[in-house]
Amino acid sequence: MNYYALQVKTRAEDSYMSRAGLTLGQAGSDPVRLIFPRRKMSIRKGGITRTELEPVFPGYLFLETEELADTVYWALRTTPGFYRFLPENRNPKPLSGRDLATLKHFISLGPVADKSRVFFDENDRIQVVDGPLKGLEGRIIKVDKRKGRAKVKLDMYDESFPVDLSFEIIGQEQ
Repeated sequence: MNYYALQVKTRAEDSYMSRAGLTLGQAGSDPVRLIFPRRKMSIRKGGITRTELEPVFPGYLFLETEELADTVYWALRTTPGFYRFLPENRNPKPLSGRDLATLKHFISLGPVADKSRVFFDENDRIQVVDGPLKGLEGRIIKVDKRKGRAKVKLDMYDESFPVDLSFEIIGQEQ
């Protein structure tokens, strides 16, 4: 399977997916799937903690298909809320290398990435037991124990951006 990155209107990814699904159905195209990786985040406001779903890649969806057919390409491009294919509209290229590995890491976690389970060693370094942070330890740039978040630097098409991922602290050493 090939995976293509689409930039769409931020905070309107769900509505774009709905509209694109209808458009793709009318186009009668080959089987394709739009992927929108999300993460569970604990948000504390006014002393109340609640869990919210946040996108891993805000403003980006990923198209899974064997081959990007012209009917699919134009159906997605003409759906309201679409901005562009990455790296460029005229010549969309499937993800490869580290970009593909990053996306597959989040796809393997299911539609929603839950909190990671971690502990801190005697040198106060984070040790990831399981969850979305597993395998991304080398990319952690900041840890906030109080909020239960780790800021991770992710790369996509030669662009780097930080993403917060939630964690819960378990007993000290396993």
